[in-house]
Amino acid sequence: MAKHGKKYDAAAARVDREHEYPPREAVELLKEIAYANFDETVEVHYRLNIDPRQADQAVRSTVSLPHGTGSEVRVLVFAVGDAARAAEEAGADHVGSDDLVAQINDGWLEFDATIAMADQMSKVGGLGRILGRRGLMPNPRAGTVVRDAEDLPEAIRGLKGGRIEYRNDRTGLIHNSIGKKSFEADQLLENLLALTGAIQRDRPDAVRGQFCQSIYITSTMAPGIKLDVAETLAAAEELVS
Repeated sequence: MAKHGKKYDAAAARVDREHEYPPREAVELLKEIAYANFDETVEVHYRLNIDPRQADQAVRSTVSLPHGTGSEVRVLVFAVGDAARAAEEAGADHVGSDDLVAQINDGWLEFDATIAMADQMSKVGGLGRILGRRGLMPNPRAGTVVRDAEDLPEAIRGLKGGRIEYRNDRTGLIHNSIGKKSFEADQLLENLLALTGAIQRDRPDAVRGQFCQSIYITSTMAPGIKLDVAETLAAAEELVS
């Protein structure tokens, strides 16, 4: 078993591993125990009652976090002609077509999100082995495949302004960043509840029993804190009511 440093051990000693924390209490505790001397990323981990092998139980969509993620998002857009010009004017960091496909095939990955015009997907499809494993492949369900150039600016602003994609992995877990340690507790809480509510609303019809089995919040260096699922879901529902 890997050994942790004294700071981690001190932080872990403040977390009751048997207790399920209300969401606000968990966020406030996390801010207190995040000890690194840099602005740690805050993440949430959900264990879902799904069979990830079944297509009708996949959970994948997007949500706009009220306070963003605290990270600059470099957006790459596959487009040509008028759509390329619209993307550049909307603030896309990289715009192109065959040239970008060639660069990515050569190992270049200096971007955080991708959007593709629908007429570019025949070219982008060949990048699935590279982009797919990194969660960067454009996908209609995530709103990152666009058919009309007039819709590009909104898609780009959404990604840069805090819209994130969530999707289950092969073990039925969802992992997402919801901000930085420097965020106010209220900001982290609202982001947490926005994401939780979106995932809960995407519950597949095929799922039986309790959908969300556990939720943990953590930061880059700190130990995880287990949330009370029922209280977190109730707070998420109240946020949008």
